[in-house]
Amino acid sequence: MNSPQIKSFIQQHSNLFWYTPEDQKENISEEFLVETILNYGDIDAVKQLIALLGIERLSEIFNALQGRKRLNYYPEIYNFFSLLIRKHAHSNI
Repeated sequence: MNSPQIKSFIQQHSNLFWYTPEDQKENISEEFLVETILNYGDIDAVKQLIALLGIERLSEIFNALQGRKRLNYYPEIYNFFSLLIRKHAHSNI
Protein backbone atom coordinates (compact mmCIF):
# COMPACT_ATOMS: atom_id res chain seq x y z
CA MET A 1 0.00 0.00 0.00
CA ASN A 2 1.41 3.35 -1.01
CA SER A 3 1.67 6.30 1.35
CA PRO A 4 -0.61 9.33 0.83
CA GLN A 5 2.40 11.29 -0.48
CA ILE A 6 3.18 8.66 -3.11
CA LYS A 7 -0.50 8.44 -4.10
CA SER A 8 -0.55 12.20 -4.56
CA PHE A 9 2.65 12.01 -6.62
CA ILE A 10 1.11 9.31 -8.84
CA GLN A 11 -1.97 11.47 -9.39
CA GLN A 12 0.21 14.47 -10.29
CA HIS A 13 1.89 12.34 -12.96
CA SER A 14 -1.18 10.33 -13.90
CA ASN A 15 -0.60 10.92 -17.61
CA LEU A 16 2.56 8.76 -17.46
CA PHE A 17 0.42 5.81 -16.32
CA TRP A 18 -2.16 6.20 -19.10
CA TYR A 19 -2.39 2.43 -19.68
CA THR A 20 -3.10 1.65 -16.02
CA PRO A 21 -6.80 1.66 -15.06
CA GLU A 22 -7.67 4.78 -13.10
CA ASP A 23 -8.85 2.84 -10.03
CA GLN A 24 -5.52 0.95 -9.84
CA LYS A 25 -3.04 3.78 -10.29
CA GLU A 26 -2.65 4.66 -6.62
CA ASN A 27 -1.67 1.09 -5.76
CA ILE A 28 1.05 0.44 -8.33
CA SER A 29 4.25 -1.12 -7.05
CA GLU A 30 7.31 0.95 -6.19
CA GLU A 31 9.20 -0.94 -8.88
CA PHE A 32 6.69 0.07 -11.55
CA LEU A 33 6.60 3.64 -10.22
CA VAL A 34 10.39 3.97 -10.41
CA GLU A 35 10.55 2.39 -13.88
CA THR A 36 7.87 4.70 -15.28
CA ILE A 37 9.23 7.90 -13.76
CA LEU A 38 12.84 7.20 -14.75
CA ASN A 39 11.88 6.25 -18.31
CA TYR A 40 9.21 8.85 -19.04
CA GLY A 41 9.22 11.52 -16.34
CA ASP A 42 10.98 14.86 -16.52
CA ILE A 43 13.81 15.89 -14.21
CA ASP A 44 11.39 17.50 -11.74
CA ALA A 45 9.45 14.24 -11.45
CA VAL A 46 12.71 12.35 -10.85
CA LYS A 47 13.72 14.83 -8.14
CA GLN A 48 10.32 14.48 -6.47
CA LEU A 49 10.58 10.70 -6.61
CA ILE A 50 14.01 10.78 -4.97
CA ALA A 51 12.66 13.12 -2.28
CA LEU A 52 9.74 10.76 -1.62
CA LEU A 53 11.58 7.44 -1.66
CA GLY A 54 15.08 8.56 -0.76
CA ILE A 55 18.14 7.73 -2.81
CA GLU A 56 18.85 4.57 -0.81
CA ARG A 57 15.37 3.08 -1.43
CA LEU A 58 15.53 4.08 -5.09
CA SER A 59 18.92 2.37 -5.25
CA GLU A 60 17.51 -0.82 -3.70
CA ILE A 61 14.67 -0.94 -6.23
CA PHE A 62 16.95 -0.14 -9.17
CA ASN A 63 19.65 -2.62 -8.12
CA ALA A 64 17.11 -5.42 -7.69
CA LEU A 65 16.38 -5.39 -11.41
CA GLN A 66 17.32 -8.57 -13.17
CA GLY A 67 16.82 -10.12 -16.57
CA ARG A 68 13.86 -8.84 -18.51
CA LYS A 69 12.97 -6.15 -15.97
CA ARG A 70 16.34 -4.52 -16.55
CA LEU A 71 15.52 -4.39 -20.25
CA ASN A 72 12.38 -2.37 -19.53
CA TYR A 73 14.63 0.68 -19.21
CA TYR A 74 15.94 2.49 -22.24
CA PRO A 75 19.71 1.79 -22.41
CA GLU A 76 20.69 5.44 -21.99
CA ILE A 77 18.29 5.83 -19.04
CA TYR A 78 19.66 2.71 -17.37
CA ASN A 79 23.24 3.90 -17.88
CA PHE A 80 22.56 7.42 -16.58
CA PHE A 81 20.76 6.29 -13.44
CA SER A 82 23.31 3.55 -12.80
CA LEU A 83 25.99 6.24 -12.70
CA LEU A 84 23.87 8.61 -10.62
CA ILE A 85 22.98 5.95 -8.06
CA ARG A 86 26.54 4.68 -7.90
CA LYS A 87 27.75 8.19 -7.13
CA HIS A 88 25.05 9.26 -4.66
CA ALA A 89 23.92 6.05 -3.01
CA HIS A 90 27.27 4.31 -2.98
CA SER A 91 25.64 1.24 -4.50
CA ASN A 92 27.29 -1.61 -6.32
CA ILE A 93 25.66 -1.94 -9.70
